[in-house]
Amino acid sequence: MPANTMLIGIIREGKKPADKRVALTPSQCAQIQKQFPSVRINVQSSPIRTFDDSEYLDYGIEVVEKLDHCDILLGVKEVPVDELIPSKTYFFFSHTFKKQLYNRKLLKTILEKKIRLIDYELLAEANGRRLIGFGRYAGVVGAYNGIRAYGLLTKTFDIRPAHLLFDRKEMALELEKVQLPTNLKIVMTGGGRVAGGILEILSALNIQSVEPNDFLMHSFHQPSYTQLSVKEYVRRVDGRPFNTSEFYNNSVGFESAFKPFTHAADIYISGHYWDDESPMFITAEDIQDEKFKIKLIADVSCDINGPIASTLRPSTIADPLYGYDRATGLEVPFGAENSIGVMAVDNLPCELPRDASEDFGNEFMENILPHLLNNDIEGVLWRATEAKDGKLLPDYQYLQEYVDSL
Repeated sequence: MPANTMLIGIIREGKKPADKRVALTPSQCAQIQKQFPSVRINVQSSPIRTFDDSEYLDYGIEVVEKLDHCDILLGVKEVPVDELIPSKTYFFFSHTFKKQLYNRKLLKTILEKKIRLIDYELLAEANGRRLIGFGRYAGVVGAYNGIRAYGLLTKTFDIRPAHLLFDRKEMALELEKVQLPTNLKIVMTGGGRVAGGILEILSALNIQSVEPNDFLMHSFHQPSYTQLSVKEYVRRVDGRPFNTSEFYNNSVGFESAFKPFTHAADIYISGHYWDDESPMFITAEDIQDEKFKIKLIADVSCDINGPIASTLRPSTIADPLYGYDRATGLEVPFGAENSIGVMAVDNLPCELPRDASEDFGNEFMENILPHLLNNDIEGVLWRATEAKDGKLLPDYQYLQEYVDSL
């Protein structure tokens, strides 16, 4: 192998419960090797990956047991600390930069082993726009789950769970079985990748889009939805004109403008970004209001103790639905009297791992690989590097106390 060859390893996912997704599919690995002869890819053998070893071998990709010889290692979820290889460059979602307590040992071990950690969640343009993620398929699966839950709640149709489908094509066939009431109204929040995935499902069901004001004021003769941007579900407390950049810089002094939509919608699908200082969208008091009309909330964003009072906990792929009692605010069985249905799965892309992996891999090839090959002249990889050579980089020095307090 030539001395200047870049050797990339696709790691076996080790976090429990098992995640079937992968950073690059077999065809993508083959495409990269063909397009860039200086890049070789090895794949660590895995019994749980959605693309099995034979599929990589069919594309001429070498499958190995160990990846110690590779320069760069690509994963998806956090790598178990005992599987980390010293002095390597890793890409994965580390869930450390917000000081998540459950991953403090992970970051400490990365520093001890002098690993370079590049976190996918931090890969962004200079203006902050993220370059890679699984958000699209969180939206696709979350919206599908929400529609399925509505069918179960109203006993009008029953489609298969997303995790039992082979791929997106099978999902499309299931959606053909859906029969929605002509007067059904859906409200959704958000405008990024997640919201885009939600819109794909609503479009596949031929649900018409209407403006927010029309949604509040009128009934329609076919299923309809409205998409709310932040300026439509948040307003200033002092009544001054809303400014989006002001809100994102400091959300103090703003309040929710969402309540009227709870009186008009049958289903709410969330796809927004929220932080701890942002206002609540739906409070327990809102749900107790006799005008509250929403029967089902598909909380794709799934912020626990966040903007939606009915999201009491994350649900699971195996058991995705529960009920929220309108009077007591307690969890009850899905479909219980005087309750609203809740879908709050927090790892939605795992339900459609083949398509989610392909979408993620396409973004890696388009938005990240060029920076690996051009020595990162724009600093994209550097800005996303939390740790290198046993030290936290300047932008992440705030994590030192977090690590030391272990």
